[in-house]
Amino acid sequence: MAMPPKLSAETAPFPLSASELKEICAIVYKKTGMVFGENKRYYIERRVADLAVQSGMTSARSYIVSLRRDPREAELLVNSFTVNETFFYRESHQLACLGNSILPSIIRSKGPGDRIRIWSMPCSSGEEPYSIAIWLLENWPLVDAYNVEIVGSDIDTAILQQAVEGYYGQRSLSKLPPDVLERYFEPETTSSQRRLIADLRESVTFVPGNIVDRQSLAAVGKFDVIFCRNLLIYFDDAARQVAVQNIHDLLDPQGYICLGHTESMSRISQRFEPVRFPDAIVYRIAGGR
Repeated sequence: MAMPPKLSAETAPFPLSASELKEICAIVYKKTGMVFGENKRYYIERRVADLAVQSGMTSARSYIVSLRRDPREAELLVNSFTVNETFFYRESHQLACLGNSILPSIIRSKGPGDRIRIWSMPCSSGEEPYSIAIWLLENWPLVDAYNVEIVGSDIDTAILQQAVEGYYGQRSLSKLPPDVLERYFEPETTSSQRRLIADLRESVTFVPGNIVDRQSLAAVGKFDVIFCRNLLIYFDDAARQVAVQNIHDLLDPQGYICLGHTESMSRISQRFEPVRFPDAIVYRIAGGR
């Protein structure tokens, strides 16, 4: 998910009354499932101030009215609340698990040339789904024997465009081995960024999606593997149950889901059961195999 926009030094937070803060938090919750409240007041006021000033608003109340009337204004608010903090080869033990255990399990019921679908949600600025593509090219000998389709989704429309463009700075690239960096990224530009090569950019499809809005996911289809890391921790119990139901509906009965290392599906839902592979603990639909 995406880093908030930078605020100019002269932009002061709009003071929000308790009811205004509650209204804005309710809008964010309805659209994302993410829970914010009084303990995040400064964070919220700074973002509201920046967005309101950009839209020419002079008060928090006029901004809230605009949020309710203008879907684009609400989209910008959601984009500012999401947190895109990731890098290539993040939690690489799960990538190792993908090649060493998950995919060998999945292809037992597939033939050469069959499609394998992998979903990264949220995909942020593309580091995670592109990492999957690079890892498989580097480490899975059967990558060319199957039609591997990788899809990245995120609620943040601005960050999806960054993912499509494929420019990355040193922080995103710091965990990549030097030889991998040289093979898959163009030389550094004047902005101290490197661009993922075109073949890799074209290997991932990016589509907007909201894990707590089934309608927004209607066109993505089912997946053999879902990476949904460090997202459910932002939800309350109600939103988490909606998200897990959607994940359940989009995961092939023979498929697997990878969560973040601090997350446990066993504490959320009985619809899934843990699978302990040598490289990582992942989850599958209970009774699915």
